[in-house]
Amino acid sequence: MSCFTCIKVLMILFNLAIFLAGGTLLGVGIWVSVDSTSFLKIFGTIPNGVAAQFVNVGYFLIAIGALLLILGFLGCCGAQKESKCLLITFFSIVLIIFIAEIAGAVVALVYSSVADSFLTSVLTPVLKNDYGTNADVTKIWNNTMTDLKCCGLNNYTDFDNSQFVSKNNGLYPSQCCNSTTTTCNQDAAQATRMKGCFNQILDLLKSNAAIVGGVAAGICALELAAMVVSMYLYCKIDKEGSIH
Repeated sequence: MSCFTCIKVLMILFNLAIFLAGGTLLGVGIWVSVDSTSFLKIFGTIPNGVAAQFVNVGYFLIAIGALLLILGFLGCCGAQKESKCLLITFFSIVLIIFIAEIAGAVVALVYSSVADSFLTSVLTPVLKNDYGTNADVTKIWNNTMTDLKCCGLNNYTDFDNSQFVSKNNGLYPSQCCNSTTTTCNQDAAQATRMKGCFNQILDLLKSNAAIVGGVAAGICALELAAMVVSMYLYCKIDKEGSIH
């Protein structure tokens, strides 16, 4: 078996796996979006906050699954039919994804402080105006604060002069005092010094930085390998065709 044929077979098998993975993710995403209750029964009893956030990824899974289906189809058919058009399309899509990932990582590193300020400016008004008045917002924040044992985005001061405090005679959410029995007023919240949810999420990410970094590096390596192989086949197709 020639080197070209071997790489061609590997390309087909690799993209067949991508195609099947995409189909699986697409199916799971549709299931989660359409019938989340039956899907979550597989995992037994899980915290409400985690469940709500998990269900919300259904549309994300659909998008990723559809993208993987397209990539798998282009790569598999491009290698099998030795189509330069399909191969260069596959290469272009993977290259765009790779560049977007690198750009996103650079922006996250360079402008992390700007991102913090942006999130604070966007989410703090939500806490002040919608928490306690909007049922969906209140439920999401209650579940998040309970599960992560945090208060607000930065700390209890996010609720200062908020609709919730005004409607509850100066009382803050019980999570800000880490208690359901103590009257959680401003003094109690200040004395408890609960961390903000943003810091809790950052701490969680930092504790798993090695795993996240390893997965990201593995994905980038696979993308680079896919681009190299597809370009190799693209450049060799005419030569192999003339030999045969």
